[in-house]
Amino acid sequence: MNILAINGSPKGERSNTWRLTSAFLRGITAREESACGQTPAVETLHVAKLDIKPCLGCFSCWSKTPGTCCLHDDMQAIIEKILWADVIIWSFPLYYFGLPGPLKNLIDRQLPMSLPFMSVEAQSGGHPSRYDLSDKRTVVISTCGFYTAKGNYSGVIDLFDRLCGKGGYTALFCGQGELFRVKELAERTDEYLSQVEKAGEEFADGSITGETRAKLDQNLFPRDVFEAMADASWGVNESGKKEDPNLVFTRQMAALYRREAWPGRDIVLDMRYTDIDKTYRIVLGKNGSHVEEEPTGGFTTNCTTQINTPLSVWRSIAAGEIAGDEALMKHMYSVEGDFDLMMHWDEYFGAASVGAGSGNASASANETSTTKSEDEPKTNMLLLLIPWIVFWVAAFIDSFWGSLLSMAICVLLPVLMYRTETTRYDQISSLGVGACSIALLAGASPILVIPASYFLFGLIWTVSCFTNVPLTAHYSKNSYNGDAALRNPIFMRTNRILTAAWGILYLVTSIWTYFIMQTDAASFVGAINSVLPAFMGVFTAWFQKWYPRHIARG
Repeated sequence: MNILAINGSPKGERSNTWRLTSAFLRGITAREESACGQTPAVETLHVAKLDIKPCLGCFSCWSKTPGTCCLHDDMQAIIEKILWADVIIWSFPLYYFGLPGPLKNLIDRQLPMSLPFMSVEAQSGGHPSRYDLSDKRTVVISTCGFYTAKGNYSGVIDLFDRLCGKGGYTALFCGQGELFRVKELAERTDEYLSQVEKAGEEFADGSITGETRAKLDQNLFPRDVFEAMADASWGVNESGKKEDPNLVFTRQMAALYRREAWPGRDIVLDMRYTDIDKTYRIVLGKNGSHVEEEPTGGFTTNCTTQINTPLSVWRSIAAGEIAGDEALMKHMYSVEGDFDLMMHWDEYFGAASVGAGSGNASASANETSTTKSEDEPKTNMLLLLIPWIVFWVAAFIDSFWGSLLSMAICVLLPVLMYRTETTRYDQISSLGVGACSIALLAGASPILVIPASYFLFGLIWTVSCFTNVPLTAHYSKNSYNGDAALRNPIFMRTNRILTAAWGILYLVTSIWTYFIMQTDAASFVGAINSVLPAFMGVFTAWFQKWYPRHIARG
């Protein structure tokens, strides 16, 4: 396969569109290498570096020197490459609803490739090709600076319909193209580029699938978010005067705010850049966000949350050079006030996560966030706890019927809670309760089995502390960005401490349960064993909020 990629951007290889084209080429190359064992021959032409004079309209290429232009520049070599190629990729940004001027010159100068006769096949006239181009495939890749490509490419479509015939080419038009140069948005743009690469693979196989096409047709960001970022990127205020670059950076961050995440009350976030001694206030409200500069006398009202950070650190976080949560753990910045904003950063600021909420950004702002949607299964600790609670109560009252009831619960509970995401600890617990129940049915003494059940339960918690994901994290993640929370070291450390505390509690409980069951107080063992877990529950609720704040304050 011979591929000719024509980069029509005046920016050359720095072109945003060229990033998409490069991804598309990687996809084609990968597929050809895997399917055919051969690397396609790829030629790239950067129009900005070529000498292509405007067409003179002299028609010498039709009459005086048929098939050859009278102008002596790079165009004749380009025509030869076009004839050589099996696939031609036209790559360019949208300039005033059309092609950049130099690329239009190139297309105009293709006149020697046509014959002068009028084509009867063209509805409005036209000229037949001098060469047989029927076996060539054409791809048109373009980006624009609008929030959507829809409705902005009619001129381009008309042009390529003329060149290739309707349906005779594959088009990839991407709005919001300027965002591909913003490294702070790399998570979302890289996600899109991966889909472009996949489109290249599918093109090599024949055609781009509807599923991939649908993903490519999605906007990178919703219209309001994109336009807010675009407006902020110019670095001028409403009067047209130049703004402080640090203010521009803060405005762009604020522009990523997702209004649908508004919690019913305004959130006031103060960004205190310690290295430049400036503070900017971001107000997140029902109708959007806005940024305020700190007045000379300081803000008269308190903020909800204050981030104290060197600007250089926060820019590195925003650019993805360091994860926000990792930087917080290293005390590279600190947080005061309500820490809830940080733990739910992805929900408030969508795909371009730069804060402690996640070291990696998640889904696009116009798609689902990292938090599971309401109709997706979620973990539920009741699936873990109920079999044990039933066993401890029922088996203590009657070892035979209690054991049968416990085993029935282990079987029926997953069925009743079929919409719940099952963890390995739910499964281990069911096996543990089942083993303890069988032991009682086999005639083992409750004085041994019940304390052993507490020990086994505590052991499950304690051992999980040494795994990648401690037990409590599997269940508490639902309140903190779903699986994204598992990448947050503050969240993980908090849960590892809590899991260890619960594990130790139940290991110790097994010891006193054994001794109490041999005394006159045996009938009260259930009530006794309920007291400390109740206090531990209160401690857990307090600790999981206090500890992250403690870390955040440095």
